Amino acid sequence: MRIIQFVLIIILVGTGYSFAAGTRYELRVDGLACPFCAYGIEKTFIQTEGVESVEIDIKNGLVIVNTVEGIKFSEDKLISIIDDTGFTMKSMSVKPR
Repeated sequence: MRIIQFVLIIILVGTGYSFAAGTRYELRVDGLACPFCAYGIEKTFIQTEGVESVEIDIKNGLVIVNTVEGIKFSEDKLISIIDDTGFTMKSMSVKPR
């Protein structure tokens, strides 16, 4: 009986985390070529309300922005943030986390 209760608790806790996840934005950025460039973009996004984390793949020109639960950004907002850092957003995809 205790094993069944333990398994049910683990399942409930595990599913709670999947529902509490935010959104993942994958942004293709033109001109992203060096760590200094990456730092400028990362700093700008980290200072943006609702951003949980930022990952940058310089080789592929990709900026990955993860938001906290309940925060969503419009494409225009993301373009504006990238433009403010001096780069151009080529494309984006949005995925739940």
